Order: sequence, then structure tokens, then C-alpha cells
Amino acid sequence: MPAPVVEATLPCLPQVVADMVRFQSLTSCRPGEVCTLRPSDVDRSGDVWAYRPERHKTEHLGRERIVWIGPQAQTVLRPYLLRDAGDFCFSPAESEKQRKAEMRACRKTRVQPSQMDRRKARPKRQPGDRYRKDAYGKAIERAVEQANLKRVGEGQEPLPRWKPNQLRHSAATEIRRRFGLEAAQVILGHAKLM
Repeated sequence: MPAPVVEATLPCLPQVVADMVRFQSLTSCRPGEVCTLRPSDVDRSGDVWAYRPERHKTEHLGRERIVWIGPQAQTVLRPYLLRDAGDFCFSPAESEKQRKAEMRACRKTRVQPSQMDRRKARPKRQPGDRYRKDAYGKAIERAVEQANLKRVGEGQEPLPRWKPNQLRHSAATEIRRRFGLEAAQVILGHAKLM
């Protein structure tokens, strides 16, 4: 996915999901790997950090998966490491908390007592402890739709729809172009040359 398309989508994403997209773009990890990232899975002892997912696509083949985290990705990830080691870094509950805080900050009138009572009477489904791949993709899909409403209203071309896995493919293409096939193989964790 071209970087300008991703950049145009980011302002319409919740901050947590936007950081997931940034992290995935910089590390070329799989969508499932960004969703299950925990502080305990990241070795921060070197200049380049190593993320070893607890579970990954090729584990049944006996392969180890390492996602290399360079300085730019470290900057994105660092605030999410300030939690319990076993908690997931990118939490929908945290995202929802931020969204409600923004709504409260932008509110022009007081919350009415009837609105407060309604919240107590009908508890909604609570956000989970981590994003699922489908929810991550759905958040991106909604953000593209929101960005396109604004763009079309301003007379601009709409953005193409895109999925999180396209971030991995775009990063692989760029790594291969700049550093060669072997570098792309190592970064993506492929056993064979593509």
C-alpha cells in the first residue's frame, strides 16, 4: 500500500490503532503479531530490539519468528511498554478510554442525569484485552471510509480500500528494493527466497 494512502488514513484512526499501523509498517510484522504484542515478548537489550511472538504462523514447522524493531518502531512502541509485562501492548479498552476522554473534552453541555442513568441500565459489551485481526482490519476499513467522506467533500479522489496485511507486503517490497532479496527474507522471517 503506498505510504501516502496510509498517511491519509492515519488521522481518522483511533490513536492506538494508528500506532499499530505505524509499528506494522516499520517492522513488516503480520497483523496477528502486532495484535498479540506484549512487553514480555520484546528483548530490549540491544540497539535493535527483538520481538519473539509467543505464537506465530510457522511455529508448527519448528521455526523461530523474530520481528526486528529498529529506532523508529521503538519510538512508536515505547509508550505501550509501560504496563504489566503480560498485558497486550495495543488494547481496545485503552483506545475506548481515550475516545471517551476526547468526547468529554469536546462536550459543550453537561451530561444530563437521564443519560447517566441510561449508561447504568444497559451495559454494553466491554472491549477485550487485545485487538483481534478482524477488529484491527475493521478499524482501518472504517477510517478509510471516514477519510473518503472528507476527501470527496473537498473534491479530492477517494482513497483505495486497504487491509493490514498490505502493510507487510509494502514493507517487503521496499526492503527488497533498497537492500536486496536476502534482507527481505530475513526481515519477513521467510525460510526460502521469495
